[in-house]
Amino acid sequence: MRPGVVALVLASALLPAFAAPVPQAPPGPLPARMADTGDGTQLITAVAPDTSSTTGTVTWWDRTDGGWAEAGSAPARFGANGLADGETRRQGTDTTPTGLYDLPYAFGIEAAPAGTRSRYRAVREDSWWCQDNGSRSYNRWTEPLAADCAAAEAEHLVTYGTQYAHALVIGFNYDRPVRGRGAGIFLHVNGDGATAGCVSVPREAMRALLTWADPAGRPHIAIGTADGDTAVTRY
Repeated sequence: MRPGVVALVLASALLPAFAAPVPQAPPGPLPARMADTGDGTQLITAVAPDTSSTTGTVTWWDRTDGGWAEAGSAPARFGANGLADGETRRQGTDTTPTGLYDLPYAFGIEAAPAGTRSRYRAVREDSWWCQDNGSRSYNRWTEPLAADCAAAEAEHLVTYGTQYAHALVIGFNYDRPVRGRGAGIFLHVNGDGATAGCVSVPREAMRALLTWADPAGRPHIAIGTADGDTAVTRY
C-alpha cells in the first residue's frame, strides 16, 4: 500500500462517528401536555400567543381510552388589555384571568340549543350579575338586583343581547370570591371587539360548545398563553 493511502485510511479512522439523527415523535395533543386538566373527560383550552394578545383560539377536547381528541375549534377574543395571572388579577383591568377553572352553569337570553345538557339559566328582565365589592352577592347572579348591590356596579344581563345570547359561567373567583379580584367572567358570544375580561367566540361556536358540554364529563376551561410563565401547559 502506498504511504499516501495509509495516511488517508488512518485519518479516516480518527474521524468521530456520528449516529444518524433519531426521528422525534410529534408532540401530543395540548391536553396531554398539561399538568392538570381538571380530572374530567372534557376540556376547553383558550390560548393566546402572549399576555398582550386580545385574540387567540378556543379548542374543545374529549378524552377517551385512546387519549385526547379535538372536538372543535374557533377563533377567540380576550380582554382589551390582554391576559393576567388569575391569582393576582385586579378587577376593572379589562384582562382575562389565566388559569384552570370549572364551568358552574350556562345561561342565555335565548333558549338553550337543542341537546344542551348543562344547567341552563334563562336571562330575564330582572337578572343581574353583581360586581359590587361591598355586596354579599359579589360575583353572583342576583334576581332581582340585591339591595346591597349598586346598579352601577352590576351587569344587567338582558341588555347584552348579542354577547349573552348564550354563555357559560367561568368559575374564576367564584367558589370563595376575593373582593377586588374580579367578577362576571364568562365564555360568551362575540361582541364588537375585545372583551372586558371574558373569553368570547362566534355565535355558532358558542352553540356548539353548549351542545358538546356534558356535566358528567366535568368540563373545565384552561386559559393561558402558548408559552412563558402563563403557558396553558402549566395547569
